[in-house]
Amino acid sequence: MNGLSALDRFLHTDPEDVGCGQAMELLHLYAELAATNAEAAAERYRGVAAHLRDCGPCKEDLEGLLAAMTEPRP
Repeated sequence: MNGLSALDRFLHTDPEDVGCGQAMELLHLYAELAATNAEAAAERYRGVAAHLRDCGPCKEDLEGLLAAMTEPRP
């Protein structure tokens, strides 16, 4: 990724984006709701949803939580 695209992403950050710190604090709650209703999770935790759209590492953490919650255990 070049510097221009990183700057462009920064300048177009969703104003509702709560940032990594707050997203991580709420991620387990977001994941619990998203496991059954992704739309409800995005509506209830709008700032977290906005953050997850733009932050790859946090989105990967969510995907890991969802996988752990929904995959059958041996």
